[in-house]
Amino acid sequence: MKKIDAFVLFTEPEQAIKTVKELRQSEPINKIWLLTPEGITEKIEGCKIIPIDSLQSSATVKKIAQHATADYTLIYQKSTLLQPGYFALERMIRIAEESSAGMVYSDYWAITNGAKKNHPVIDYQEGSLRDDFNFGSLLLYQTEALKVAADRMSENSYLFAGLYDLRLKVSQQHPLVHINEYLYTEIEEDSRASGEKIFDYVDPKNRERQIEMEQVCTDYLKDVGAWLKPTFEPIAFDKEDFPCEASVIIPVRNRIKTIRDAITSVLKQETKFPFTLIVVDNHSSDGTTEAIRTFQKDKRLIHLIPDRDDLGIGGCWNMAVHHPQCGKFAVQLDSDDIYSGNNTLQKIVDAFYAQNCAMVVGSYQMTNFEMEMIPPGIIDHREWTPENGRNNALRINGLGAPRAFYTPVLREIKLPNTSYGEDYALGLNISRHYQIGRIYDILYLCRRWEDNSDASLDIVKRNAHNLYKDRIRTWELQARKKFNGTNH
Repeated sequence: MKKIDAFVLFTEPEQAIKTVKELRQSEPINKIWLLTPEGITEKIEGCKIIPIDSLQSSATVKKIAQHATADYTLIYQKSTLLQPGYFALERMIRIAEESSAGMVYSDYWAITNGAKKNHPVIDYQEGSLRDDFNFGSLLLYQTEALKVAADRMSENSYLFAGLYDLRLKVSQQHPLVHINEYLYTEIEEDSRASGEKIFDYVDPKNRERQIEMEQVCTDYLKDVGAWLKPTFEPIAFDKEDFPCEASVIIPVRNRIKTIRDAITSVLKQETKFPFTLIVVDNHSSDGTTEAIRTFQKDKRLIHLIPDRDDLGIGGCWNMAVHHPQCGKFAVQLDSDDIYSGNNTLQKIVDAFYAQNCAMVVGSYQMTNFEMEMIPPGIIDHREWTPENGRNNALRINGLGAPRAFYTPVLREIKLPNTSYGEDYALGLNISRHYQIGRIYDILYLCRRWEDNSDASLDIVKRNAHNLYKDRIRTWELQARKKFNGTNH
């Protein structure tokens, strides 16, 4: 029988003892190593100790590779109790062998606040470059694949990005295989709603971690031929005539609580140029349509109701952008939100000319419904640098807001007709060729409330969103490889 060396994170003796006991009930287990913080002297009978600085560090990965001698290497990433399912490890070995996987992972049961719930995860694909991709806490590596990848790891000693570096390097040579079966139970420690978690990567306290992750991802993109140099196609802004300089676009469906505020914040804009507001009212039924009509005396407002009923947010944007009264620049405002001041539109348009870009992204502040700031506060996406922003964009899950576009480019590319990820797909596509401009002033107040699209999603919806964004990244990664191949 193929054997497993297990590496278990040790921080709390009682839980570690129980986890070791659970693992020893599985016949394939060979040795169990305890990954302990420096200074821990407590021991568990039959287990050997490896002092580590951090589970996520390069040094820890290299230590695991050095000590692993069995056919497979099991890494358990949590300090809470692990309960493998009946013959679960045998099942993981079988799938790993039959699929020639470099690593396998599975769905699991999660105990949160005493309640046990199923927690499916998603398939790994080429574009699954997010460093927060959820594999669950139990990873089974083919030991030889792990050792080869560890040998290839950079001389840089990462404190946070070691496991991320490992799986990217393993994925270059072997598939990472998802077993869509519930093979173990773990205790979930992070019970925050999905809307709170999605901004972790822009939290200032995580900045050091993000710099490491960006370096690892950049190295990976260079290895696979998808890294783009910081050279961009120039934009000529005078090639076409437009009825006005800019149009703010608001797609909306059933936002009676917020649409008046959004429209008012646009019509109060003070600019040196004429602009329009195009509201695409996607068959609202809660009074939103009537609320929009109360502004009809203002000739800048263009109220569109689609003839068709199959449009997502992306489809509504396409309708607005291709309208003959759309201006040279198309500027985003969500129906939940408002601009932070009366000079926002002017700042955005000025940025296009100053930075010669096809897209501009601003900064925004998170608020509750009453416009009071809530954590994480200001979202400025400072990880988007002119030198490497369009490469790092393949690792993160969003590009910031508000977003604005040079209309001819937008009309050529078009948005996916979806209501999630459509702006991210567009931004990645644009950044392949053109510079994306940045404004670090707060331009936008983003209100989080119970009806936000990503305020609190169940696991099925969250997985669907993540799977789609990974697919967007996969397509973009493939396009960039092709782009580099034809431009060498």
